[in-house]
Formats: sequence, C-alpha cells, structure tokens
Amino acid sequence: MDKLENQQCPICFSKNLTLTEEESEIPFFGKVYLFSMNCSACKYYMSDVEAEEGKEPTRYTFETSSDKDMNIRIVKSSTATVKIPTLKMSMEPGPASIGFISNIEGLLDKFKEIIEQERDNAEEDEIKQHAKNLLKKIWKSKLGDLSLKIIIEDPSGNSAIISEKAKVEKLKK
Repeated sequence: MDKLENQQCPICFSKNLTLTEEESEIPFFGKVYLFSMNCSACKYYMSDVEAEEGKEPTRYTFETSSDKDMNIRIVKSSTATVKIPTLKMSMEPGPASIGFISNIEGLLDKFKEIIEQERDNAEEDEIKQHAKNLLKKIWKSKLGDLSLKIIIEDPSGNSAIISEKAKVEKLKK
C-alpha cells in the first residue's frame, strides 16, 4: 500500500489529508486499484476503484434468492449507478459518489443508513412509516425471505457483481 500523508485537503485546505493507493486481486474480475483520500481535520473522505485493464461500459443485474446471496462480492466505482427497483432507490454517480468493494449485505447496509437518516430527520409520520417499510424489506431480503433485484450500470466498466448468476450486458452509451 502506498500512502502520502500531510497533503493539502481540497475542502478545508489544511495539511491533514492522507492519500492511499492499494492493489487488490479480485477473482473473476482481475487486478484493481483502490484509491482513497481522508482528511483528519474536516473528515472529508473520497474513495474509488479502478480496474487495471480497460473494461467496456457494463450493466450487471442480479436477483437475490437466499441469505447466502448476501456474501456475493460487489465492486462499485464512483462512476457507477446502483439501482434497487424494489426499494425504488438508487446511488447515482457525482461529486459525492464513492467507489468501494463490499458484498451485497454491505451494499444493503449503505442503503439502510440512508433510510435511517431520512427516518430520523423526518417530521411527517408518512415519511417515517415509508422508511420503516423500506427497512423491513431490507431486513427480509437479508434473511432471504424477499428477493431484490440489484442493477449496477458503469460507463467506465470498473464495477461488477461477482457471481455466475449475475446477468452481464454491454451498457449502451
């Protein structure tokens, strides 16, 4: 792992930014580079994943069918869009988008955090109830009692759902 410390933060301009680059080998995907920036002063954080070899724009579709699917590896770059139609939720690329390597359970936990924040900040009972229903769906899908379709679209090709059950298509530009 390469690390550069005491760099200037693009947000607070202090010299508390740490840059890291790490190489990793992901079975059935290849070598990737994990990049991150972390400022100890203002807590700014950014990360991304890049495949070593150039990839085609890709769309992955996967439908969960059991609790064992929660362990399936996911690679998401900052340019990817992640959609879960059943929850009517998505993660869009943009300045706040981060790349990560996780599994389906970890991905669902990221959506769960967003829903919990909305629930906790909501004043209307209708929004709180909607959040409660979404959290229940995530919980049921983790147990394998509710099937969820997960779609990852990445124009850079740096994302993947690592499973033989995942449907892989070329993404139309």
